[in-house]
Amino acid sequence: MLPRPPKAVIFDMDGLLCDTEALYRDVMIATVAEMGHEMPMPLFLSLVGMPAVVGDARVQDHLGESFDIAAWRGLVSERVAAACAVGIDLKPGVIEMLDRLDALGLPRAIATSSGHPAVQAHLGPSGILPRFNAVIADGDYSRGKPNPDPYLVAAERLGVAPEFCLALEDSYNGVRAASAAGTMAVMIPDLLDATDEMRGLTVAIARDMHEVVGWLPEPDAH
Repeated sequence: MLPRPPKAVIFDMDGLLCDTEALYRDVMIATVAEMGHEMPMPLFLSLVGMPAVVGDARVQDHLGESFDIAAWRGLVSERVAAACAVGIDLKPGVIEMLDRLDALGLPRAIATSSGHPAVQAHLGPSGILPRFNAVIADGDYSRGKPNPDPYLVAAERLGVAPEFCLALEDSYNGVRAASAAGTMAVMIPDLLDATDEMRGLTVAIARDMHEVVGWLPEPDAH
């Protein structure tokens, strides 16, 4: 399924490594409602994979200048943090993928629109963070997704040309970023279904991480 054997793998985080997108959806929509407004599902879905500062501006534009975006973001952050403290599930196949990359000796990185504190909160309790060679988060690049910068920085940090990096994403903005960087982009849909645009930007659409593991070489063939 892949055009060439990958020499490195770059992972998105939310909705790809951990099951946080559904959490954000429920918390954001409920909190907006508590503040007397409504967040339509298309508005939320447009925020997936987008840097928070850009997403907040979009929410502000939709709900109006009277909406207290700072108070809303604070409540969302508190409630997501409380959920993270209890524990966020990893997506199916993540451990299998990391085990296969270990067996193949392939480096890997995270490239996320979230900040480093969110990375620690979302993935720290799972214990998998030490298994990544690099974590590229908000503040580590000039322009966020859908721009290619997060993936270009990740590829550079891993020392592998982008065209030899397999990039795994669940969001439209993430796929756009990975494709623009020249990586082998694969979409593993979470809350967003694959579209014709996504099929055109990716080398494949996968059902889950387990399927992607099956596209990698067997360790004894490496």
